Amino acid sequence: MEYSREAEGGSAGRSADELGARRSARLRELGHIDDEACRRFTGAIEFAGRKWNAAILLAGVRGARRFSEYRDTVHGISDRVLTARLRELEADGLIERHVRPTTPVTIHYTPSTRALQLMELLQPLVEWQRADDRATRVTGAESL
Repeated sequence: MEYSREAEGGSAGRSADELGARRSARLRELGHIDDEACRRFTGAIEFAGRKWNAAILLAGVRGARRFSEYRDTVHGISDRVLTARLRELEADGLIERHVRPTTPVTIHYTPSTRALQLMELLQPLVEWQRADDRATRVTGAESL
C-alpha cells in the first residue's frame, strides 16, 4: 500500500473514518520495522543529512572532479571542511580518489557506484519535499 496526499484527499465519497482507518493501517505497516533495521535506517539518514555530504556528492554527480571544482560548486564550504568530508566520503566508499603522477600531482575525486545509488535513493525524498513545498504554498500551511 502506498501513501500519498492524493490518497488522503480522496474522492468525495470517502468518509473521515475510512481515511483514518487507512492511515492507521499504513502506520501499523510501517511500525513493523525491527530495531536493528531502525538503527541502520537512522544511521543512513544521519549520514546523508550530515552537513555538506549531499552537496559534495551532488557536485560529483554533476561533474566536479578537482578539489577546486568541488569548492566552487559547494557554496560556503571551507577548504578544511571540504578536505575532511572528501576523506570521510572516501573512507566510506562513496568517493574514489584518483592520483595521477604528473608534475604537479593531479588528484581527481569521483563518486563511486555506491554514491550514485545513494543519490538515486535520495531523489524520492527531494520529490517529496518539492510536493510538500507546493502544497504549503497552495494551502498557506507551515511545513513540518
